Amino acid sequence: MSASALKIFTGNAHPALAKAICDYMDTIEQGIQLGSATVNRFPDGETFVQINENIRGADVFVVQPTCNPANDHIMELLIMIDAMRRASAKRITAVIPFFGYARQDRKDKPRVPITAKLVANLLTAAGAHRVLTLDLHAQQLQGFFDIPVDHLFASPVFYKYIHDKDYISNATVFSPDIGGVKAAASMADMLNLPLGFVAKRRSDATRVDATNLVGEVEGRDIILVDDMTETAGTLNAAGRLLRQYGARTIRALVSHCMLGDIGRGRIHEGVIDEIITTNSTPLDPGDLPITVLSIAELFGDAILRIHKNESVTSLFKVKGY
Repeated sequence: MSASALKIFTGNAHPALAKAICDYMDTIEQGIQLGSATVNRFPDGETFVQINENIRGADVFVVQPTCNPANDHIMELLIMIDAMRRASAKRITAVIPFFGYARQDRKDKPRVPITAKLVANLLTAAGAHRVLTLDLHAQQLQGFFDIPVDHLFASPVFYKYIHDKDYISNATVFSPDIGGVKAAASMADMLNLPLGFVAKRRSDATRVDATNLVGEVEGRDIILVDDMTETAGTLNAAGRLLRQYGARTIRALVSHCMLGDIGRGRIHEGVIDEIITTNSTPLDPGDLPITVLSIAELFGDAILRIHKNESVTSLFKVKGY
């Protein structure tokens, strides 16, 4: 066991997840509780942070997905890290279940920024020693950081939930676009299922057209695998094409689900029978067919292993795979 005390804090992005992580960890090593910190705003909108307990020499983890409003939550995280560095924390790990700006990872047009790299630089400049995250939009984003990155996958959580469902024996795993084929192939291998993919063309930020597909569809129960959805445009477009080719049911495994009004409206259309997602960001399913799985155990185990300087690789695996 490391000699440094283990401390866990959270900003305002997702305190429920941070508490769930602590509650799980407390069942393994008693005495782990969410640390006390004041994180609020001045009247002009500036963020104010104060750590309300001694963290000198501590191994500190800050749980903060940078979801909507992304800018506010990124600033909270940066300021918390700076406060902890100035309070003499021994090591600071930014626990970012959802990494915002991950889609701005390349120059695909003239005179545009690579904002994902900028955010990575800001985290390092603030004083973070390492990052713990889940299902980055592109795995190469790990290379944007000049500090260690532990990249977790939601696939073991999804596998545990769906591997014994009745529809699995008749299922085909599909990627809703070509870019997600690798993740879909990994899930297909875990479940020992055939693989397919849909080709899409994005018209604008909220509209997607599915054009062609490859794979077994007619009479099959389709499992779409995607890393994130906000407007459900990609899922809905893929779902409509799959319905045209005779899909019996369509479910989607989505690591990060941040549906706005447009996305909720599309899910209400009923093209997708069920979305299975994680609580990496706050989400109220309401009357939508959304199943939310907890990643608290996954992150709790990862934090304990990092604290003890143990490998986290085994957390990527599922039994029999």
